[in-house]
Amino acid sequence: MEIPRLHPDTVEEVKQRADIVDVVSEHVVLRKRGKDYIGLCPFHDEKSPSFSVSPTKQLYYCFGCNAGGTAIKFLMEVGKRSFSDVVLDLARRYQVSVQTLEPEQRQELQRQLSLREQLYEILAIATEFYKHVLQQPLGQHALTYLQQTRGLTEETIQQFQLGYAPAGWATIYKYLVEQKGKPVQQVEQAGLIVPRKEGNGYYDRFRDRLIIPIRDTQGRVIGFGGRSLGDEQPKYLNSPETELFDKGKTLFALDKARDSISKQDQAVVVEGYFDAIALHAAGISNVVASMGTALSLGQVRQLLRYTESKQIVLNFDADAAGTNASIRAIGEIANLAYQGQVQLRVLNLPDGKDADEFLKGYRDAAEKYRKHLQSASLWIDWQINQLLIGKDLKQANQFQQVAEQMVKLLSKIDNNDARAHYVRHCGEVLSRGDDRLVPLRVEYLFSQIKRQGRPGKKVNNSLPPLKDSSERNLLEQAEALLLRIYLHCPEYRQTIIDTLEAQDLLFSLSHHRFLWQQILELQAHERFALAAVPARLYNDTPDPLISLLQDRSLEFPDEIAAVAHLFHLDERRQEDLVRAPLLIRAAAACLEKVSCEKHRRYCLEQWQKLDPSTDLKRREYYWQELYAVTQRILELDQLRQFNLSDIIGSATA
Repeated sequence: MEIPRLHPDTVEEVKQRADIVDVVSEHVVLRKRGKDYIGLCPFHDEKSPSFSVSPTKQLYYCFGCNAGGTAIKFLMEVGKRSFSDVVLDLARRYQVSVQTLEPEQRQELQRQLSLREQLYEILAIATEFYKHVLQQPLGQHALTYLQQTRGLTEETIQQFQLGYAPAGWATIYKYLVEQKGKPVQQVEQAGLIVPRKEGNGYYDRFRDRLIIPIRDTQGRVIGFGGRSLGDEQPKYLNSPETELFDKGKTLFALDKARDSISKQDQAVVVEGYFDAIALHAAGISNVVASMGTALSLGQVRQLLRYTESKQIVLNFDADAAGTNASIRAIGEIANLAYQGQVQLRVLNLPDGKDADEFLKGYRDAAEKYRKHLQSASLWIDWQINQLLIGKDLKQANQFQQVAEQMVKLLSKIDNNDARAHYVRHCGEVLSRGDDRLVPLRVEYLFSQIKRQGRPGKKVNNSLPPLKDSSERNLLEQAEALLLRIYLHCPEYRQTIIDTLEAQDLLFSLSHHRFLWQQILELQAHERFALAAVPARLYNDTPDPLISLLQDRSLEFPDEIAAVAHLFHLDERRQEDLVRAPLLIRAAAACLEKVSCEKHRRYCLEQWQKLDPSTDLKRREYYWQELYAVTQRILELDQLRQFNLSDIIGSATA
């Protein structure tokens, strides 16, 4: 069909009904901030969220790349789709009656929308039919299975509208087509009947199976899951892909769980229908099931709409299949997890039980399950443990294999603090209880992670001494910058003094240390004002402090010559000093990092020298110091408000 020319009334109604938070959250993980929502922009690469969505204005805007607009424009940009295509899709989603400027196109579009409503009706009728059969003598064995084998109450059976499909080949066909008069093509499109290969007639898709209705978030039945009661394979059979049902985008019981997920700020994902049903029956209602398929990114984004803290717990079976399902799920959403956009945890219940088995096996099982939920492992802890299963670290080849897998895992963590924490943890694991080996293992992991750095991505993992020429140049520039600002900007002198004292910073380079000592001596004796008229505005009248320092060239010719370039300002540096507050912060951060690096090396040396059998307390002291100073170094590296090398370099060029 040609792209229709839509009537303005249709476009306006779609704009009114489409909720921008609902639309955008299918593509972006959003967190509430005040009245608005924020997330990582889908239109450009970024680490810190600059993408904002306003539910009151129904607009999005990115402060990083300036992308912005309505829900319609968002879908056009993110999917590279036409205006009409997006509006039609939203019209179907929000049940907007479509009008076009061409009558023949209007008729076709209305037919498409009408089909969806008719499919909803057919599935609703089928649900009632299956429910009714379950309560009849024909469904007695299925009801007995639910009540005795599964332990479900009548209340739970009704809550989930469970049913039974009889064993006959054409039961639902006769009921819907012959008795209810529904078009056979629509019953097929609803996924309830299958055409025979010979081409004459249809047979029921679900036969002699328990029927579990699958609903959308609005509570409408969109498909079914059928469990066999005999030896028929597969054990579970789902509806096929239809106009209404997409297994990879649907989560079982989300319609019942979403309010509880919001209230508890946590979503639990299990593998099977009956795991979810059993947990809901036990009062644990923030649970959905992935229907036996790998958890997809689209399904995760659905869940994240309802939890503010973005916390998801995977409770798959602890057998090999369940472990593989957990690994696949983590892989599917790895980018979100590595970036910290998802608080992902993994729960393996004791003795390899699934949720349904666990609830049947213990007294007060629901309370025990909740406690296990609270202690569920963070996804990366779980993955590290998986790497160790069946491995003997005393064997060189297995040790190397585990270490390499750890490096691959750790190198993908974006957050420096989290990476440092897990490097230390893995270093302890690889040391196998020998504290003397921990620093060596940690340094090894850091160096390998740095080597593993992804193309185009700056990775700052290792913490080497500041000894290469580029880092020394940065320190030289940072110290010179602070001294230049002090000399030429009297209004910032007290700020510099306060900054150095507050962080206990010293000048490391001898010529800068000499100049600072001379400044402090002159400052004390001459009592210069710390906040005077900026001398840099009057190039023909040098600051008295600079004049006195120049006079000392007779007494200290070599020392003053080494710093004489700081006494003068060219036009470029005068312009740079307008940014004095920013430059002071950047330079001070550089000096602090140098100080932290020195302290770290000293603590590491002391820690390595001490004997754990006689100096355990002192070793613990230096270890805590090492950890604290490493964390501070990573914080300094992680500062987002400025790039030290760029700013200091531009100000000293």
